[in-house]
Amino acid sequence: MSQLQKWLSEGPLITDGAWGTELLALGLAPGALPDAWNLERPDRVESVARAYVEAGSQVILTNTFRSNGITLLEAGLAGQLTAINRAGVEISKRAAAGKALVFASIGPTGKLLMNGEVGRDEVAAAFAAQAAALAEAGADALLVETMSDIEEAGIALSAAKSTGLPVIVSFAFDSGKNKDRTMMGVTPEGAAHAMESAGADAVGANCGAGIERFVPVCERLAAACSLPVWIKANAGLPEMQEGSVVYSTPAGVFASYLPALVEAGASFIGGCCGTTPEFIRALAAKKIG
Repeated sequence: MSQLQKWLSEGPLITDGAWGTELLALGLAPGALPDAWNLERPDRVESVARAYVEAGSQVILTNTFRSNGITLLEAGLAGQLTAINRAGVEISKRAAAGKALVFASIGPTGKLLMNGEVGRDEVAAAFAAQAAALAEAGADALLVETMSDIEEAGIALSAAKSTGLPVIVSFAFDSGKNKDRTMMGVTPEGAAHAMESAGADAVGANCGAGIERFVPVCERLAAACSLPVWIKANAGLPEMQEGSVVYSTPAGVFASYLPALVEAGASFIGGCCGTTPEFIRALAAKKIG
């Protein structure tokens, strides 16, 4: 039995909700790099993580989504890669206080391999450095998330696997008529087959759409492979209201999809953009109920 299977032995786990929108609410400037707050405002980052633990998250992430070398170089923070990633894990571990697992977040580089914006070796080195820093800081597992390109996801997976930790790879299915393809045209079946054959410990979907779109995507991921499925949907699609971004799905409606997601094969269920501790509290109550 793998480590991931041991964690799931008593049933699906509730993960956390959004980090970016929560940090914005705490004063992060729009367009600023959230990850820099691991060093500049660790107390505020920790308050987000702790709120999710208190709401019932059994797994929380780290504020390291954009802490790869390529993104940090553009932000003028390349020399802080190890410090930012280590701090991200340490902050979440303090907040978890043994009550939740900490899965460290690895997001995409934001550059396209297919048109030569960045080279494969550069991407591999960036992910390897990030994964090593996260593992050395004591993360329980690594989450490669919001991926759209099979090649980039595979490079990140390989780098993450080299740490020896369990690795989940999650894609953003945000394109096509039914929001069932990534921006690069990857289907749930394509993602599941590729990641399972490359050695992922779990595969999933996050971001890109509201939770109503995730049940069929979850079913397709589960049917296409034998891996546990990770699901983190947005709180609906964002809308501009009086100059602010508002997400349309209430916490109660969001949580009402939990039984259908479990039936569809989800092993990890949480929220992405626009979700808050209130959403996690509602999911946890639904699971217990």
